[in-house]
Amino acid sequence: MGASQAVRTFSPSSTSVGTRSCRVLAGPASRRASRALAAPSPPRAVASSRAPLVVSSPPPPAAGSGPPAPGSAHAKVDRSGRFCSPRAARELALMISYAACLEGADVVRLFDRRISARREPGYVFDKTCLLSYNHMSFGGGPLEVGTEEEAEKLTNQNEKDSANEAEVLSAPPKLVYNNFVLRLSRELLVAVASGWDKHVDIIDKIIPQAWKDEPVARILELCILHIAMAEMTSKGTPHKVVINEAVDLAKRFCDGGAPRVINGCLRTFVKDHIDTAGTSQAAVSKA
Repeated sequence: MGASQAVRTFSPSSTSVGTRSCRVLAGPASRRASRALAAPSPPRAVASSRAPLVVSSPPPPAAGSGPPAPGSAHAKVDRSGRFCSPRAARELALMISYAACLEGADVVRLFDRRISARREPGYVFDKTCLLSYNHMSFGGGPLEVGTEEEAEKLTNQNEKDSANEAEVLSAPPKLVYNNFVLRLSRELLVAVASGWDKHVDIIDKIIPQAWKDEPVARILELCILHIAMAEMTSKGTPHKVVINEAVDLAKRFCDGGAPRVINGCLRTFVKDHIDTAGTSQAAVSKA
């Protein structure tokens, strides 16, 4: 399979993407998303019983800090208790794009299907979990702790956060996101679908060869690139804002050097394919 052909397997309507794509979710933060969108993640475990112990988990909140209050910088909820920030819209768009690739479905149709899906009888969503959800919780390297007690505390906190995030990501969107977020997310997905083929050709030229060699393992990263490129070319959002948001999504849901690579790819995209007015150069040339 050539590089260009490999990248094209990420079409939202492609049926060639199987469940093995789930291995893209390998980091602490990304494994949380896999519980809502793919197979359940394996439990995290302490690597050794000898000091220092290593736990692959981000640090827990400071003691006594408690969950963020409504309207805080982390929660971003409105008076109805739903997420209301553009960050939430981009995250939702990413979740739908990733799920669409796994299912071989059209991104917009999948979004509409999830929005209109009926709740299961007896299902109750506890909105308090939204207050503990942190859009800025980034994964990181293993942490060293000195005792079994500290390791157990970190592991328990990580499992608690994972369960909370899985509850949020798998809940019916109308219970989690307000109308602004749902509208913006759908607009992004419409732009992703309409610009997919054009952006595939560009992505094929700017991503590392390693990503071309293992495309199925990079579905999440490529979805981030597609969403960012679609937003820059269709919404007119400032380039720096879009790039920063894409890098944050990569920090949250991807592993290794993905944030750095995505940052470089999008800067190249802006330099070579977007003019100073924020318009796609390809669109200008056609006009």
